[in-house]
Amino acid sequence: MRSRLRNGLWLAAINVLGALGWGPFRSRVRENAAVLSDLLPVHSKWWRDQAKAEGELLYVALGDSAAQGIGATSPDRSYVGVLAGDIRKATGRSLRVINLSVSGATTALAVEDQLPRFRALEVAPDIVTVAIGANDIAGWDPEAFRRNLRTIFAALPSHAIVADVPCFHLRHNERKVAVANRMLRDVAREYGLTLAPLHETTRRQGIVGILTQFAQDMFHPNDHGYEVWAEAFRPALLASVARRIGAADAWPAREPAGVGGAR
Repeated sequence: MRSRLRNGLWLAAINVLGALGWGPFRSRVRENAAVLSDLLPVHSKWWRDQAKAEGELLYVALGDSAAQGIGATSPDRSYVGVLAGDIRKATGRSLRVINLSVSGATTALAVEDQLPRFRALEVAPDIVTVAIGANDIAGWDPEAFRRNLRTIFAALPSHAIVADVPCFHLRHNERKVAVANRMLRDVAREYGLTLAPLHETTRRQGIVGILTQFAQDMFHPNDHGYEVWAEAFRPALLASVARRIGAADAWPAREPAGVGGAR
């Protein structure tokens, strides 16, 4: 923990000094962001490969770079990857994951790109999670945000779990986030969807979370941060899985690999 705190303090100092225009630190901020940017195609390909795998259950995720796992040491350490592991453990069944998220996605881009692919799925998903809206805060348009949310949420099955916008910690952004989350909760309630309390879960992490749960760009979560994101989804997700699909001990033991055909 002490090591993570020291690293977090150093990263925070770099980003603050870079924002103030100090040349060497401004360059370091750009370098840190570039490292994560280089990972975008790597994570995207990894998830495309995962979507080709077979599974008894289907988990579909919609979202942005957080669902892609940018900032994690590997895509499977993203919150989607962590939740996929939770589902496998809880059900004892194999799982196919289709991650429709796109790095940088806003709600508008999700409507344009992710929803058509979601509607085109040949098999109805057993599990659906959505975390979208953080990228809307920079170019904040309340009416467009509400309209896009209604379009997205109307297309989801009733068992989908949607997260509110995470805590930004900075006051000027948090004012917009508060408005966005009021809208998001209202629209989720309108469509009868379960809410994952991502904002409160991330807010509770406080200054220690800021210093230990972010990647080098101080924007995307790191492995520890994504565990916190998964924590926000986990209670509702596992309750839904238990209610609709069943627990691992409710299913017959599977044959060992190589017996009775591969799964």
